[in-house]
Amino acid sequence: MTIDYAQARAAMVEQQVRPWWVLDPRVLGALGQLPREEFVPEAYRAVAYADLEIPLGHGQHMLKPVVAGRALQALLPQDGEDVLEIGTGSGYVSACLGALSRDVLSIERVPELADAAQHRLRTLGISNVAVQQADVFNWDTERRFDAIFVTAAADQVPVRFTRWLRPGGRMFIVHGRAPVMEAVLVHRGEGDSVNASRVESLFDTELDYMAGAEPAAEFHL
Repeated sequence: MTIDYAQARAAMVEQQVRPWWVLDPRVLGALGQLPREEFVPEAYRAVAYADLEIPLGHGQHMLKPVVAGRALQALLPQDGEDVLEIGTGSGYVSACLGALSRDVLSIERVPELADAAQHRLRTLGISNVAVQQADVFNWDTERRFDAIFVTAAADQVPVRFTRWLRPGGRMFIVHGRAPVMEAVLVHRGEGDSVNASRVESLFDTELDYMAGAEPAAEFHL
């Protein structure tokens, strides 16, 4: 059976994403134009536009389209902004961020995923997204970003991530303990201190934990 991916993409936007109050035209435009089927493993291409967390291997999953759309709308990168993505995965959200911003640096812990995502992005001619293979908890940079998109959950919001924001910048992240997790937007204050950050509650969801940000093991007698 031949799948009309353009039709499936339009249906995803109109039947899944828009009803979840994702109404920003730039976000809807990015989701409506980028070929999601090119970012999923071959075995899952037929369900590329379904309301599913598609497995990527290595314990990772793609974000559901509705979660990706809602998160992109909350973060809302602008044309002249620089974005850091923590957790490249398939590279789909990376491509969306590239469509909305000036420049994207994406960090991926798993070498196979990092290489595959970079190849997909280059094949599609997306030149403003760079993928770097690294464990974000052993990585640092002097560079500062206008926005940060964290694609996996953390038990607690890592302070080190907030330090990579420019004053006035914002970060999308999901935190908490499954099955009760909360998506938030962390706004860094205009001063130098990360302690001046403000947290804006967005919606409830549940994601895989990023390696190194899981809850501490609890022992019971």
